[in-house]
Amino acid sequence: MNKFHSFFLLLVVLNFKGMAQDSLPVRAKTFIVSDKPKDHFILQFGYVSWLNKPDSIATAGFSRSIGIYLMYDLGFKTDPRFSVGAGIGVGSDHVFFDENAGRDLVINNASGFQFKKHTGADTENKYNSMKLHTAYLDIPLELRFMHRPEKPNKSFKVAIGVKGGLLLTAVDKTSYERDGLGNGSYTMKIKDTRHFNSLRFAGTARIGYGNFGAFVQYQLNDLINEGRGPNQIRPLIIGITLSGL
Repeated sequence: MNKFHSFFLLLVVLNFKGMAQDSLPVRAKTFIVSDKPKDHFILQFGYVSWLNKPDSIATAGFSRSIGIYLMYDLGFKTDPRFSVGAGIGVGSDHVFFDENAGRDLVINNASGFQFKKHTGADTENKYNSMKLHTAYLDIPLELRFMHRPEKPNKSFKVAIGVKGGLLLTAVDKTSYERDGLGNGSYTMKIKDTRHFNSLRFAGTARIGYGNFGAFVQYQLNDLINEGRGPNQIRPLIIGITLSGL
């Protein structure tokens, strides 16, 4: 009898344990803000347009901008869909000019940044290309929204922000096929930053899905210092991004 009682008691304990396990609520897997990657690279490639430039400036071809940034993401604990992104990087702009109109760009003039007025095609010199290259050390700051933070590679994303930049270099680069003296196939570089604004401030916006997106950047201050040339020029950049946002 004792054996039967012991066996019956064991069955009751096991059955009660099973019922208790079945009655326990199943804990759903939740996303934690700390699960989202904090740091990542952003690569940008875009087209540069100079707004408010005078008619004497003949830009031509595909003027381009290239940027690379290391960003750090700080998520909101109250809502992981929102975050603030801050970082540092380098932005490099390459603005091309019409080589058939002659060399009108003079950045090393003592009195100021100059554009010589076009008087027709340059018949003395033959150019391969003419461009102005500027590079900035940038600090971007963004407010971000990610629709599905638990799946950043399959999520709709939006970011708006500002960017502050410190001018690193400005180079007038001209590639000659032949100059007026008969010399051919060489490149002339003139480096001078004194007439450019040493700081740039820009508004930025990005939109995308997963790791791909589009961006726009508009400079809020003038490219050239007041009194040093056509100081109302403000670059506008539109392009694509590759990032983890």
